[in-house]
Amino acid sequence: MENPVIIFGANELGKAAMAVLESNGVVIYGFLDDDEKLHNQTINEVAILGATDDDGFLKFIGQKCEAFVAFDNNKVRKATVEMLNKRRKVMPMNAIHQKAYVEESVHIEHGNFINAGVIIAANAKVGSHCIIHSNATIDYSSELGDLVQVGAGSIINAEVKIEDEAFIGSGVTIVSGVKIGKGARVGAGSVVIADVPAGKTVFGNPAAEVKS
Repeated sequence: MENPVIIFGANELGKAAMAVLESNGVVIYGFLDDDEKLHNQTINEVAILGATDDDGFLKFIGQKCEAFVAFDNNKVRKATVEMLNKRRKVMPMNAIHQKAYVEESVHIEHGNFINAGVIIAANAKVGSHCIIHSNATIDYSSELGDLVQVGAGSIINAEVKIEDEAFIGSGVTIVSGVKIGKGARVGAGSVVIADVPAGKTVFGNPAAEVKS
């Protein structure tokens, strides 16, 4: 990629995204963040330039710079993406670590963060704006919707379907063929052997619904 990148979010995920992008030789132009206390500071000598809606910097997106959105809060992430779509007519780029392994047959949409050690096997599909943490495995023919988070070391077995905005904690195992509904949450270390309905939270081995 020839153009440098502006990262939206001067937070821990933003720092991780910088490392992922730099692992691929991508130059980071700067960060944008709405916390005014961070403005004019630096992260590894890269400046936090201003707010996420600063037209002085937004005007570069899609021309001289690419964008990556590094907010792990789905509401903020979605709003930032919509702003970029509306004002700059662009989609954020993917940040895929050089040490991730992605089969050629995998279909990946836009704006995803895929960290080191991730394995995505043949014919899997990854939607947009997902966060897949270190050493997670997405086995063959599985599908992730938009805004899905998969924790470090989790194993998503073959032909699993995870719908939009679901959260999978660290060290989770989801057995083959299971469906995780929209907005569902799976607690860290759980073993999921049955479908999880939309909006529900499950935890344990085997995973069971957590009553609020």
